[in-house]
Amino acid sequence: MNITDKNVDGGRAFDWGRTSADYARFRDVYPQEFYDKIIGRDLCRDGQNVLDIGTGTGVLPRNLYRYGASWTGTDISGEQIEQAKKLSKDMEITYFVTAAEEVDFPENTFDVVTACQCFFYFNPEKTAPVLYRILKPDGRLLLLYMAWLPFEDRIADASEQLVLQYNPVWSGAGETIHPIAIPEQYQEKFELVYREETSIKVHFTREGWHGRMKACRGIGASLEAAEIAAWEQEHLKLLAQIAPEEFDIVHYMAIAELRVVK
Repeated sequence: MNITDKNVDGGRAFDWGRTSADYARFRDVYPQEFYDKIIGRDLCRDGQNVLDIGTGTGVLPRNLYRYGASWTGTDISGEQIEQAKKLSKDMEITYFVTAAEEVDFPENTFDVVTACQCFFYFNPEKTAPVLYRILKPDGRLLLLYMAWLPFEDRIADASEQLVLQYNPVWSGAGETIHPIAIPEQYQEKFELVYREETSIKVHFTREGWHGRMKACRGIGASLEAAEIAAWEQEHLKLLAQIAPEEFDIVHYMAIAELRVVK
């Protein structure tokens, strides 16, 4: 499903379904420290009912499943949900194909709603009242984000520059550490109770980093097959020149926890 947003990639269309196989294989990269931060907030655990919007291939539900929450995942891409179901076949996780703005559950259903790597894609005027309705009183909206830091990591910077050669309008470049932005539409009925931004190192092989970059919005979700193949050839050659077989990439992770005020 093509998505266009004037604030993302200059309005160039992208479709996560086109890169779902690579997404499933290469984008499950969050270190244990990432999940420890969530559990340390006493969220997504021990019988809580949790909805993960924009779940993609179900990375968050699958990795936090062992902590005892009951999980539901939704995503606008049917291909992403199919991958999520395959990867979750031994887990009792329910998945639906639906946009975040259109999730339809009874009032006061969820203790927690999570949104990882995707919150900025959603229309806040539509999503804020929907999430308010389906969250229980005192429920939590947990926003999560992790990105490499090109100005602090030479391998990340070189890979990013190559993406920009093939897709100059890609707006995922140039990340620096910053808080997750909370649109004003959430301010009346949600209260920010916690936020954190911290640097972390994420371990990759050359193959894993190449796959992670290919599965980004600027390449696999946007370019035509011939362009992707040409980028792959160049990127693999680049990595052979600048990267060892295994290495760490400097990232930052950001958390914003909002409490429902009912």
